[in-house]
Formats: sequence, structure tokens, C-alpha cells
Amino acid sequence: MEEDNQSFFWIKSEGQRKLATENLVPGNQVYKEKLIIKKGTEYRLWDPFRSKLAAAIMNELENFPFENKTKILYLGASTGTTVSHISDIVGPNGIVFGVEHASRVARDFLDRVASHRSNIIPILQDARKPKEYFSVFGKVDVVYVDIAQPDQTKIAIENCEMFLKKGGYFFLVIKTRSIDVTKSPRKIIEQETEKLKTKFDILQSIDLHPYDKDHAMVIARYKN
Repeated sequence: MEEDNQSFFWIKSEGQRKLATENLVPGNQVYKEKLIIKKGTEYRLWDPFRSKLAAAIMNELENFPFENKTKILYLGASTGTTVSHISDIVGPNGIVFGVEHASRVARDFLDRVASHRSNIIPILQDARKPKEYFSVFGKVDVVYVDIAQPDQTKIAIENCEMFLKKGGYFFLVIKTRSIDVTKSPRKIIEQETEKLKTKFDILQSIDLHPYDKDHAMVIARYKN
């Protein structure tokens, strides 16, 4: 087993080197992921085909600001796969504010993930209305955005302006097909990244292929 800055781990499983996080809730599975015990500690394998953050790590993500005690605003929590691994990493002293608008999906997120993990605060709210997140307190270290909307970048920036601390990290999943099916994915990624440049320093842009088609992850730091 290899450690990588204590946030995530590389574990040998079935003869392959696989990504994992230390399970905050031993015995608990979120999406039927494999649980592995090494030296008395339980780890959850982190599937890059199910989590865009894991896909970014597999594709050589350079900045990983998620660590013990980190405070995160996560837009588009969905059923909580990635949120659960971030919850493992930030530990009992970190917080993940998980925003999800679709009530059926949010119920799944509550039942399978948030109800088992005290460091997740679920927010059933529309990401377009950040003023209505009454549960978020103080500024966060990271804003992570994974929402399928044509104006996803604008929504993301508004949330950063409200909640991200100066110098904080911003992770934006660009779903090119949700923005414009007529343009090439590369063109869309360039145009969405350009929108960030007045308020952010762009650190990296990662194509998430082969784990996700026509998706990119842009990592930036907040200048304001």
C-alpha cells in the first residue's frame, strides 16, 4: 500500500494498483465499492468511472487541497459517491456542504451517505440561489461544482463569490454536452475556462477521458 499525502491511498487489489480512501464509517458501503482491510484499517476503493474527482487523480491532477479539516461547498452532490470519499478525507473535523436540487436524488444522498456521516451537511436547494443556503457558515476552502446546466460556469462563479475564501480552490466539472451540443468539446472547455480568468488563476485543465466522455475538470484559485 502506498500513501499519497495522507489524503488518498494506492492499494494493490486483484493485482492492480487502485485508488482508495480510509473509510470514515467502517463497514459502510456507499455504492457497492470494495472494502479492504490493511493493518487493521478499512479502506474503500475509489472508482474513477463513478467519480470525476477520482478520474482527475488518475489523469494526473496536480493540486489536491482536500485534507483533514478542509471545508468544502459541493454543488451537485447527486447520490453522494464523490462526496462520500471527500468525507473520508476531510475527517470528523472537516465539513462538506452538499447541495443537491433533485429531490429523488437528494433522498438517496441523505439515506445512503449523509445520514451515516456527521461531517456532511446536506442542502436541498437550487445552486442558482446561493443566498438560500441557510446551512453554510463562514467561508470555505474549496468549491467543487458538478452540475449539468448550460450556465453552469456562471452559477459556479456566483457561489464562489459568496462562499470561497481568497486564495481558495475551485474545481469545475465542465460537461460540454450540457452546454452546447453543436460545438466541439475542446472549444467549449476553452470558452468556459476563459470566463474564469478575471477572478481566478487557472492551475490545470484535465480531460477526464476515458472515465468520462466529453468532460473536463478545471482547477483554479480564487484571486478576489
